[in-house]
Amino acid sequence: HHENEIAQSRCAFHTQVMANYWMHNGFLEVEGKKMAKSEGNFVTIRELLENWRGYSWPGETLRFNMLRTHYRQPIDWTFDALNESHQVLCDWYDAFKGLRSDDRVSADALGSLCDDLNTPGLIAELHKLRKKKEYQSLFNTLKLLGFSGQRERLKRTAFVTVHMGVETNSALSVTPLRASDVEKLVADREVARKTKNFKEADRIRDELAKMGVVLKDSKDGTTWEIAR
Repeated sequence: HHENEIAQSRCAFHTQVMANYWMHNGFLEVEGKKMAKSEGNFVTIRELLENWRGYSWPGETLRFNMLRTHYRQPIDWTFDALNESHQVLCDWYDAFKGLRSDDRVSADALGSLCDDLNTPGLIAELHKLRKKKEYQSLFNTLKLLGFSGQRERLKRTAFVTVHMGVETNSALSVTPLRASDVEKLVADREVARKTKNFKEADRIRDELAKMGVVLKDSKDGTTWEIAR
C-alpha cells in the first residue's frame, strides 16, 4: 500500500520523494460511526466544499476542524463540530481587521506543534490568545499554519433541500436550492403584493409551492419553510 502511494505521488508530481514525513492518522468517523460506503456515510472533500448538510463549507473551516483532533486519534466528523469550527474562525477573523502579519508568533503554540504535532494543544493556546485579546500573535500563528485570516474567505452558501417530484420505487429526487434564492422570490412576491400585482404574486407563490416551499403570511410579514 505504501509503495503504491509513493509511486502514484511521485509520478503525478514528478518528484523524487513523496513527502518528508509520513504519519498514519486515526480512523475517520462520521457522527460516531466509522466512515464506510457500506454504512452509507461516505463523504468526500469535494462534497464538503460543494454541499454537505446544507452548506458549502470553506476549505479553511475544514482544515481547522481536522486540526482539532490529534492525528493519532480517530476523527469524529460531525456537523456540530464543523459548524463550531466555522464559528470560531469567524470570531477570530472578525478581530483581525487592519492587522498585518509580522514575526510575533506564539511560542507556546509552536511548542505544542513540536510535541508530536499536538494540534489540539496548539488550538487551546490559540483560544488563550483570543481570550487575552492578543490578536496580533493569534493572527501571526494562524498565518504560519496556512490560514488566511481574511473574513471573506469564510463565506459559505446555505442550501435547503426541496423535493422536485417522485421517481420510480417511491424515491424522491432531491435538488439543492440556495436559501438566498427562496428569499429573493419571497421578496419579489412581497413587492408584487404591495403594488397590487396579485397575478404575479400568485405566480411566485405557485412557483415556490412546486419547489416544496410553504409560505405563511401574517401582519408581521411572510415567513417560509420546507413542506414536510
